[in-house]
Amino acid sequence: MSVAVIVTAAGSGTRLGHALPKAFAPLAGEPLLVHALRGASSVADHLVVTAPAGHLREARTLAEPFGAVVVPGGDNRQASVAAGLAAVPADADVVLVHDAARALTPSALFDAVVAAVRSGHRAVVPGLAVVDTVKEVEPAGPGQPERVRATPDRARLRAVQTPQGFERALLERAHAAAPDGSASDDAGLVEALGETVWVVPGSAEALKITTARDLEVAAGWLAAGVRP
Repeated sequence: MSVAVIVTAAGSGTRLGHALPKAFAPLAGEPLLVHALRGASSVADHLVVTAPAGHLREARTLAEPFGAVVVPGGDNRQASVAAGLAAVPADADVVLVHDAARALTPSALFDAVVAAVRSGHRAVVPGLAVVDTVKEVEPAGPGQPERVRATPDRARLRAVQTPQGFERALLERAHAAAPDGSASDDAGLVEALGETVWVVPGSAEALKITTARDLEVAAGWLAAGVRP
């Protein structure tokens, strides 16, 4: 049996402020997608990339050196992952889902997630301890202050990253049970089934590049010698 990694690269990246979709934005002279594929290739027997429908040619050019299959993404993240999952070869029993925006995720984190799934934990996510105090608030109108409802115990909170790893059959069942596309991550779909999701220690280097400032931080890390 084998490991497949689905790299989601179909997002527009509006907040990054770049003319290209986020996965194609350059970081130290290479698109984010290339950096992400380099890290994912350390554990993947199969690589699948979900790309914007209008940028499939560019994605395939970038993915070819890694032997990755490129498929069109969907209207939202959940639909894109489902499209990638449909392209995963039949012999893959472990599937990881990874955001191309987390371009500098170290290979050791991929290894840790795969090892945890292989050890019998059927759904695994990496997470970092939350250092800020977090408030749960009620929605408010424009320009109005929000009312605090609760202050969760931050010792029990984790900021979840990718890659998220799953037993393939469980991930397929989770997607089949939630066709509305509202989930923000695949672990949430598994939780909705009543199944257990496990957390392994994440990595600060798995920063999600969302804004121009994030891109600057990632470039600084690379200049300092950080590599996936």
